[in-house]
Amino acid sequence: MSKDIRIKKGLDIKLVGVAEKTTMNNTQSSIYAVKPEDFHGITPKLIAKEGTEVKAGEALFHSKSDERLLFPSPVSGKVVEVVRGARRKVLAVKISADATQTHKDFETKNADSMSSEEVKNHLLAAGCWPFIKQRPYDVVANPNQAPKAIFVSAYASAPLAADLDYTLAGKETQLQAAIDAVSKLTEGKVHVSVGANSNSPLSGLKGVELHKVSGPHPSGNVGTQIAKIDPINKGEVVWIVSPQDLVVIGELLLTGKLNLTRTVALTGSQFKNPQYVTAIAGATISDVTANNLNDDNTRIISGNVLSGKEVKEDEFLGYYDNQITAIPEGDDYEFFGWNKPIFNKISASRALTFSWLTPNKKYDLNTNTNGEHRAFVVTGAYEQVFPLDIYPMQLLKAFMYKDLDEMEALGGYEVAPEDFALTEFICVSKQPHQKIIREGLDLMREELG
Repeated sequence: MSKDIRIKKGLDIKLVGVAEKTTMNNTQSSIYAVKPEDFHGITPKLIAKEGTEVKAGEALFHSKSDERLLFPSPVSGKVVEVVRGARRKVLAVKISADATQTHKDFETKNADSMSSEEVKNHLLAAGCWPFIKQRPYDVVANPNQAPKAIFVSAYASAPLAADLDYTLAGKETQLQAAIDAVSKLTEGKVHVSVGANSNSPLSGLKGVELHKVSGPHPSGNVGTQIAKIDPINKGEVVWIVSPQDLVVIGELLLTGKLNLTRTVALTGSQFKNPQYVTAIAGATISDVTANNLNDDNTRIISGNVLSGKEVKEDEFLGYYDNQITAIPEGDDYEFFGWNKPIFNKISASRALTFSWLTPNKKYDLNTNTNGEHRAFVVTGAYEQVFPLDIYPMQLLKAFMYKDLDEMEALGGYEVAPEDFALTEFICVSKQPHQKIIREGLDLMREELG
């Protein structure tokens, strides 16, 4: 049964550099890395030391709090370096990839004949559990808790986001196998959201409740969909899996191999040819973007412009990311930029800005914040782009002064940092909303469990 979700509050940020629907098979990187910081809230304990030979799918480290939570190598090869930071914190585990890849064999499985516990143990043993995240707190799911529902968002509304209808085409068999497995992990429903006018490979899946989503960003955020379908109350947990990670789980079940290859969108005005490439999670950025990047004053982002992370060319693709964005670095200043009509930028305000006159125009924006950090100014703008039934300004302030009772009462269990990416974009006070929410959620998790 299909249920429509129509979002009215939000803002579509139309940028130059949409990826053309052509896919290049990228050459394999020589070095790959798995970064514990991609798995927020996990304290790693190393299994593979420097010099260890590993197969693709073999564990590099596990969670210190739960040894069942394994984090596998994306490729076969030798562990050449364990990068450490302050107090010997593990920042990255680097693997030199073999020319010919070998995979650890996890054996093929049929989810229909497996119990819930067998599915869970198989996903844990194969290192696929990190693909399952939970709300509240937006962290890797706790396997000891049972979710009331599982959510999959196959509708990407973020700026320049990869077209999931294109990247997942032909993957219906893997997606169905994964859905058959993860549906065993909950007594509730598996909710799948697709675009209202899309021809998504997930539209024909069995055993799911399908929802058709329309409206401006953040309609594609899974947090928005949870709020409209089955909001989270205190004591409840829902799990989230992204469609590209479902493909990995499905392929594991069908072939017995952990294949972290995915189709990555190269987007943004600083790419000579915005397009799609195939890459393995953790690949070196310079190899993924080879001969396609304008190196002149460029900001490279693993992810989208609102919630992605800045990376350098010698750094690595994020474990969950299926997009690399390159836009101009905003290190210039405009003379009287605050006091003249603006035609080349997007604004939610109509004060000397005219982007509202051309809603379909695409902009070549840079990273300039166009203002300085200051105290919160109450303008009512956040509420215009925030579709959750929550007071965003009040929640941000509660998170800043760390009042746990207010954080609970105002909806702290329902949100994740990405839900505040758009309010951060339009913020006239230039406050770091996502950082505030992340720190507040970590405090709630520590104090309230």
